[in-house]
Amino acid sequence: MLQEMNEYFAAEKSESLLFILVGVVAIGVAVWLWQDGHRLKSMAFPLVAIALIQIVVGSTVFFRTDAQLSTLQQSLATAPAKFKASETPRMETVMKAFSTYKIIEIALLAIGALLIIFMQRNDVAAGIGGGLVIQSAFMLCLDLFAEARGENYLNALGKLLI
Repeated sequence: MLQEMNEYFAAEKSESLLFILVGVVAIGVAVWLWQDGHRLKSMAFPLVAIALIQIVVGSTVFFRTDAQLSTLQQSLATAPAKFKASETPRMETVMKAFSTYKIIEIALLAIGALLIIFMQRNDVAAGIGGGLVIQSAFMLCLDLFAEARGENYLNALGKLLI
């Protein structure tokens, strides 16, 4: 169980750095598009809006993970029944949240694609659509990986004998 927990949180921390990096790059691209006067400069709006979420979420996960892992390791070592009783429902909540995230990300991806397909001659709509497609597809991919990691960790919790 300890190995699964360490792997889960290490991967979460690594992915949080990727969130931060992509958020910063997205803001850089948005600034470039806007300053360049590119015809699709409206792509900057969804790039920046979602980048801010990526930076906040990534930073939150990155900076809390070490302390959270240390607390959980100690709890597992000293009170495994209490650990399982508290960590299992927490992870079930995390897993349920992924369903909501996927719905939102797929909806934004679809909206972006529809804007590109049906309003491609409108630079503002096409730009917003492009930004939505890029950011929501990225978020969806990373959340699918995170969901798989969470599932593995939750399964390990279920197998923990106390």
